[in-house]
Amino acid sequence: MNKELVLVTISGPDHPGITAALMNCICKSKARIEDMGQSITHGLLSLSILLNMTKAEGEQDNSPLIKDLLFTAKKMGVELDFEIIEDKEMIKAPGDKYILSCVSLGGITSDFIYDISKTLADNNINIQRIENVTENEFKSLEIGTRAESQDVQWEQVKEQLINLSNKHETDLALLKDDVWRRNKRLIVFDMDSTLIQSEVIVEMAKAHGVGDKVHEITERAMEGHLNFDESLVERVRLLKGLREDLLQEIVEEIKLTEGVEDFVKTVKALGYKVAIISGGFTYFANYFKERLGIDYAFANDLHIENGVLTGDIKGSIVNAEKKAMLVDLLAQQEGIRLEQVVAIGDGANDLHMLAKAGLGIAFHAKEIVKQSAKQHMSHGPMTSILYFLGIPGAQD
Repeated sequence: MNKELVLVTISGPDHPGITAALMNCICKSKARIEDMGQSITHGLLSLSILLNMTKAEGEQDNSPLIKDLLFTAKKMGVELDFEIIEDKEMIKAPGDKYILSCVSLGGITSDFIYDISKTLADNNINIQRIENVTENEFKSLEIGTRAESQDVQWEQVKEQLINLSNKHETDLALLKDDVWRRNKRLIVFDMDSTLIQSEVIVEMAKAHGVGDKVHEITERAMEGHLNFDESLVERVRLLKGLREDLLQEIVEEIKLTEGVEDFVKTVKALGYKVAIISGGFTYFANYFKERLGIDYAFANDLHIENGVLTGDIKGSIVNAEKKAMLVDLLAQQEGIRLEQVVAIGDGANDLHMLAKAGLGIAFHAKEIVKQSAKQHMSHGPMTSILYFLGIPGAQD
């Protein structure tokens, strides 16, 4: 038996009681709701209800329901229309569902929406819903999408979205629309140039008069002549003799990244655990752990004797592989899945960690890091990431 499906659409000025009145009509009939969607745009209601009005043998005809719905809609001051839907039209598209989260401090523009919608269409991705998630402003959208086939080239889509993000100065995240999207429980920060605005070892080198030498080693590492471990050992060796008491002066001059304090305060209030996993040093990581009320901090431990640095590192180096391993261990410690972890970093040393987490975000990172990471945030403050977590209005 084919289903007798009727799509009812309601529009008009929104006010309390409309949905309840319509549901009361449906409850009195034998019709079943197959699907439903409702949204409000600037005080105007848009409500769609897909009704299965198939009559079983011996059941009363459902046709009076449409008349009742029309009468009720008139009484509530809204417009109601309906159409018969063929059962075969209800076959759902086979592709993946994603949420495209868009955040722009300057406001979402029509040019941006045109470019996004055309890019999605060109890649055979259908827009299913668009929702403004900033109250009284137009700065953040959630765009619900579904791929119309299994052949979507997602890496190509990602590259195109990065280009649009740069063009419109709007941060974008393409998030799998699944149960884990709003069920994150652990936030992991890199420290240097992510949690804070500085590179700690650079500030230490300046204080010790070896800034140029440390910069030269850093450049050699970036050119691929040294790996992270080798470059760190060489740079720390140059810090031999730096007085321990100067570390306090250095750390007090370091500025937090814009939005970090509000971001941490918000996620902590919502029950998230927060960690620092840094290729920097424990003295600084522990300082910011205490200052911000962060739960965990991991970094390299400088060897200090008689109040001065010896130029050595105690224990194993926190490199890219160690960072990823610590993310694994923290997830186990908290009894959560990796899909519930958010990792935020800016450098190549963070890529393993970003890949390990369910949501890895390259924060104001170099282009090569943005291309490799799952998501990136390049324009807004740290609080903009709250929108990626499904926490709307948190910046207001």
